[in-house]
Amino acid sequence: MEWLTKLFKPKQSSGSIAKDRLKLVLIHDRANCSTELLEMMKNDILQVIAKYMDIDDTMGLDINISQTTTDQNETVPVLYANIPIKNMRKRTP
Repeated sequence: MEWLTKLFKPKQSSGSIAKDRLKLVLIHDRANCSTELLEMMKNDILQVIAKYMDIDDTMGLDINISQTTTDQNETVPVLYANIPIKNMRKRTP
């Protein structure tokens, strides 16, 4: 039944897709990270997590690079991930 939900999941509007792309461009520009590098990191992170958990990619999956300020008032890039998890996989030794 999961294939049905993937087949009929609601489409994003072109406006929201454009907004997401603009956010990525701004963040990458500020963090000095290319879009290709972020996509490669995102895919690698998802592959590793998928070994141990079932990921719900129909809900707000979000992996981004942003900036934060340290205690010494330095601006540094930070990677954050919001990955909805359906359940943990049982691993057999």
